[in-house]
Amino acid sequence: MKEKTVYFCTECGNESPKWAGRCPSCGAWNALVEQRAEKTKRPTGASRGIPHSVKVTNITEIDTSDEIRFSTGMGELDRVLGGGAVKGSLVLVGGAPGIGKSTLMLQICQQLGMQNKVLYVSGEESIHQLKMRAKRLGVDSANLFVVSETRLSDILEAVEREQPDVLIIDSIQTLYNEELDSPAGGVGQVKDCTMALMNLAKGQGITVFVIGHVNKEGSIAGPKVLEHMVDCVLYFEGDRHMTYRILRAAKNRFGATNEIGVFEMLNEGLKEVENPSEMLLSGRPQDAPGTCVTCVMEGARPVLAEVQALVSSASGVRPLRQSNGFDYNRANMLLAVLEKRGGLKISQCDAYLNIIGGLTLDEPAADLAALVAIASSYLDYPVPSQMAAVGEVGLSGEVRTISHLEQRLSEVRRLGFTQCIVPHHRAGELHAPAGLELLPVRNISDALKLFVRGK
Repeated sequence: MKEKTVYFCTECGNESPKWAGRCPSCGAWNALVEQRAEKTKRPTGASRGIPHSVKVTNITEIDTSDEIRFSTGMGELDRVLGGGAVKGSLVLVGGAPGIGKSTLMLQICQQLGMQNKVLYVSGEESIHQLKMRAKRLGVDSANLFVVSETRLSDILEAVEREQPDVLIIDSIQTLYNEELDSPAGGVGQVKDCTMALMNLAKGQGITVFVIGHVNKEGSIAGPKVLEHMVDCVLYFEGDRHMTYRILRAAKNRFGATNEIGVFEMLNEGLKEVENPSEMLLSGRPQDAPGTCVTCVMEGARPVLAEVQALVSSASGVRPLRQSNGFDYNRANMLLAVLEKRGGLKISQCDAYLNIIGGLTLDEPAADLAALVAIASSYLDYPVPSQMAAVGEVGLSGEVRTISHLEQRLSEVRRLGFTQCIVPHHRAGELHAPAGLELLPVRNISDALKLFVRGK
């Protein structure tokens, strides 16, 4: 007898009886993956129509005087979480294998163990391997308990017996519920195990951190399937061959989603980078064409970023366009604006745009710096090393104002810059920090004249 299979969407988790090129639920292309169907569970009392008691509480009677947030011991992680971890929350930490998720979770156990009982569940390492890694990271809290287990029922039993305040699952892809007839890591298993952990967090007030792996192909049960179930989704980003890592919140029910945390991976573990601007500008070339510094807002924190551009003669019939860390479509738009409004013939040139340090710039405030860097490379004329640029560029070539301009200017000056190109609108109302000269411009032609005026 042929085994029954169903198709799961790797993006939204929707179940379909047959394959289709596009998911009927979320519209994602080539996202349906075949998997063995799960055995149907026995119906519960509620599903059979048997009444059961449900406690309903008036919202005015709920007491919120108790402090529900607590520090994880890492300021960068607390910043991304919105001021610290929330009691009874379910946090998903996703990222590529080997990026440092397990290291981050094990490191915070040292500080968490000072006031909380922590249970670390590892489905990928034995307790002896976990001890060796903890020793290397300097984690030896007496309130840290570890277990190497992958069966959900055994984990829930351990939680019931130990009664921890914080539970860490490493990783969700290794857990399985023996009541389901599907392999560990499948969409059904991951969703069922996560639902059990969510009920545990909400019912007993345990803060649960769940690690989820993301691969290049997109696994069957990637963290995207779980985003609607958990309270917070954190992504650990970066190149495994580089030392710096960026922690970003994709979803947060208890805080903002535009905060980032920056870490440096060392032999002793992850080290917090409290001044990411200085880190992102380290090693910046002096008097080199094709580079310009801008200031973007990551949540409430201003961060300086270096925009690099390379414009060269086209190597083929069709000019190449590539961007890394900058929106590709917006980069093409800026190239068209620069040619039409700035008079630079870039249409027959290869153009490359890169953001240093693995940062991704997704706000329009970086437009002006990108245009200046591209023009600098095209003209082979360097932007002064002490000059920065902030502003949004429109299709008419006009430079528009941006939010939090004074806060950005303070960060620009703090890092030693003496000049900054800013939008002309409201430039007279700005209170520039001492030592920083403001260079207001109305359009990109004015901006180009500023850094090539000595040519």
